[in-house]
Amino acid sequence: MNFEKFYIGGRSFLAAVLLLFAFQTAEAGVFNPETFTLKNGMQVVVISNHRAPIVRHMVWYKVGAADEPRGKSGIAHFFEHLMFKKTTTLKSGEFSRIIAKNGGRDNAFTSHDYTGYHQSIAVDRLGIVMKLEADRMRGLILEDDQIEPERQVVLEERRSRTDNSPGAKLSEQMSAAMFINYPYHDPVIGWEHEIKALTKADLMKFYDQWYRPNNAILVVAGDITAAQLRPLAEKYYGSLPRGADVKRERTIEPPHNAAIRVTLRDARVRQPSIRRRYLAPSLLYGERGHVYPLEVLAQVFGGGTTSTLYRSLVIKQKLAVSAGAFYDGDNRGPSTFGFYASPRPGVGIEKLEAALDKEIAKLLDKGIDAKNVARAINTMQSEAIYARDPIGGGARVIGSALAAGHTIADVEEWPERISAVTKEQIDAAAKAILQIKNSVTGLLLNKKKKGS
Repeated sequence: MNFEKFYIGGRSFLAAVLLLFAFQTAEAGVFNPETFTLKNGMQVVVISNHRAPIVRHMVWYKVGAADEPRGKSGIAHFFEHLMFKKTTTLKSGEFSRIIAKNGGRDNAFTSHDYTGYHQSIAVDRLGIVMKLEADRMRGLILEDDQIEPERQVVLEERRSRTDNSPGAKLSEQMSAAMFINYPYHDPVIGWEHEIKALTKADLMKFYDQWYRPNNAILVVAGDITAAQLRPLAEKYYGSLPRGADVKRERTIEPPHNAAIRVTLRDARVRQPSIRRRYLAPSLLYGERGHVYPLEVLAQVFGGGTTSTLYRSLVIKQKLAVSAGAFYDGDNRGPSTFGFYASPRPGVGIEKLEAALDKEIAKLLDKGIDAKNVARAINTMQSEAIYARDPIGGGARVIGSALAAGHTIADVEEWPERISAVTKEQIDAAAKAILQIKNSVTGLLLNKKKKGS
């Protein structure tokens, strides 16, 4: 599990304490959640944290952009917006107004693998939130005068976040090139022409198919126990009718046999960069045995200013202003292992790419530096401790894992599994994955200054 991406807040623990807790976590789990299932099939997870009289309430739906019908990209994200509109009991926009009136905050998000809705509120107001969320799970009303204005909001969001951002455009094109057949090739927000073509019938069909209690997970974290939550969950969610079970059918990514290059030139680019992604497995797709070694590899080789890649390209050779690596094995489908670097002023992108290629070749030839493996594992385990700190941290980690198709054990046993990774496993995973035929290289360049 990638705990770091869910952690928000300061790091105030002493290193020695962190390492001690990391060791304990390997034995005792990370969040120690309680779980039960309602009669209609809705899974409920409780993560108790009694530091303050507040809770994070999250409803996760096991559907994301990768589950959309072909040719209807963006429908999952579009629908997320529409969930804040009219229901059988509420006027459009009233959901958020009620939450705010009661001192809470609410929002939502969509990924390729899941959709989530969340609220932070005082524990004594939790029933209000649950009533509202249960209402829109099955009581949403879609009307044309609400759909069309929201479509324009989504289109403007795409223009501002993607079309007007050279870096985002490059990432979008790289994903489209990376995944030949798997639905990750479509952006979560959707392609503009397909967003424009979505109909009310498309949206209602999507809602009826996926928005059911048996396709949802309720996660509540904060000042509450499972015994306290159960009657509330049964009262508000338990009465909702179970829908037909839906299977998440996805295509298979074929073997990759040729390296791909994507170059985007734009006059707005102030800082050129190179990005390299390799097709990689995840815990739910491909060779699972490589996942934990790849997580450690990303930390050792490119995780921060003490990593091998940063020290070589930024500090020693002074070719780059930034450099690193990334990997996330939590996807429901295939993942990518990636590198990135941005050149110093006066350094050509070709020179930086050659230096990056040399570092990757050295890794494949000599293997990872063994002395850095233990340090990297300790750092990664500490992230599991940091994830406990904010009330919403556990809800986000566990909710995203379950919604993608993982188990609670995958989360709770993560420190132990990471601890077991060896240098030999890392070297084997690197050789298996970091093959140029499995790669997409992206160059982000200024239109006026070729190669710089």
